[in-house]
Amino acid sequence: MNQSLTLQGIFFWGFLLVFGGLMYLLAPRVRSESGFFLGHDESGRPTSSRALTASVFISWIFAKSVTNAANLGAAYGVVGGLAYATYWLSIPFAGWVIYRLRRRDGATGIVPWLITKYGRAAALAFAAAILVRLFNEVWSNTAVVGGYYGAAGSTAFVAAALLFTAAVLFYSLKGGLRSSIFTDGIQAVIFVVFLALVLAQVLPAHGTLALLGEGELALSMGLDLLLVALLQVLSYPFHDPVLTDRGFITDEKTMLRAFTVAGVLGFVSILAFSLIGVHARLEGIAGGGNVPAALARTLGSLGFFAMIAVMVSSAASTLDSTFASLSRMVARELPLLAGRQPPSRAVGIGALAMVALAVVGNLPMMLGTDILKATTISGTMVIGLAPVFLLSGRIAHSPLSFHLSFWSGMILGVLLAAGQIPASWAIGDGKYALLLGTNLYGLAICFAGFLLPLAVGRRRPATASAS
Repeated sequence: MNQSLTLQGIFFWGFLLVFGGLMYLLAPRVRSESGFFLGHDESGRPTSSRALTASVFISWIFAKSVTNAANLGAAYGVVGGLAYATYWLSIPFAGWVIYRLRRRDGATGIVPWLITKYGRAAALAFAAAILVRLFNEVWSNTAVVGGYYGAAGSTAFVAAALLFTAAVLFYSLKGGLRSSIFTDGIQAVIFVVFLALVLAQVLPAHGTLALLGEGELALSMGLDLLLVALLQVLSYPFHDPVLTDRGFITDEKTMLRAFTVAGVLGFVSILAFSLIGVHARLEGIAGGGNVPAALARTLGSLGFFAMIAVMVSSAASTLDSTFASLSRMVARELPLLAGRQPPSRAVGIGALAMVALAVVGNLPMMLGTDILKATTISGTMVIGLAPVFLLSGRIAHSPLSFHLSFWSGMILGVLLAAGQIPASWAIGDGKYALLLGTNLYGLAICFAGFLLPLAVGRRRPATASAS
């Protein structure tokens, strides 16, 4: 028995090493800025529509996201999975908004556009929020991988997470965004194949119809979270540079088509993965905060390996994109905030930023922080971005509109996290009742704050003429 476990351990650890080695060998080596930061090939051509679609699709299938999807499926049945999958509608919505920004305003990136539209202070506030999100993306995904090799905080857990981080970092350093997009295509195939293998072991136990029929369409049974997701779709995607950076690297129509297809594929994949949680619910498998890991241990060696492959491929695609996004922000966008042009050695600076994030970003993981607390910047905290992007066409330059909307959302998010939102704001009596009320009323406050300077500005000329 011990020999069997030892061989199994060697096999699983070997998979991490082989995965990292294979990605490193296949990832293209890039030294040009257009390749490292924009994903262009050696001839300066932008990525193809298919490659962009695969990259957007798999980059948004975070390891912690598929874990949360299964957890919600176990808690609420298919309604929980549907609620979480709804967040993937953010992708085509973001594609449509970015399409408009590029066509109407000639935007070349979110930060440069914010500087022009709302001023440097607005762009700086946004950039700070992005940096916090990128920091959280590291440890929350490496912790998921580590959880399949040992208990949180154990030597095996930390070692697996750090080995995984190093593997992704090495191939990311070879080519930045170009490497990320190229390897995303491989990781997307790995994810889909092994997800199908896991589902093939789970679905026959109860049948697809039984799994889809589990749950109840009620506010207290996950419907409140579904409504929250629909509200947050209006703002959530814009604070994720892993997604938005890819909105500016090809022509507008190619981008919009890729985002739309990737969003649909992501929605279907997350909903399908949530059925794993529904299966665990029907089987009475208690997974705590990590239902997929608990279920994987009941599927035998093949099933456990398939689940690891799903998690490693999804976590790697997110982590390499996180490194690429940080390098672009540090080397190209932060200098713009200081009123300077990007430095001549931007690629080297971007590479150093990747290494720093790999080290600092894993500190919470080593301290044993729970992956389900990795809410990054809460979706509630960024609801103030909705009017900033949706109503930008109504103004030429209005820093006050940005700040009234953005900081209203941030304050509400902090108050919600601190338990200071009044209970009277709750809608329904489910777990997410207060979250739903805060997002609904909060969006109204943010939109009002955004429009207030415009309304005041329009009244002033009339008052002057009357006097």
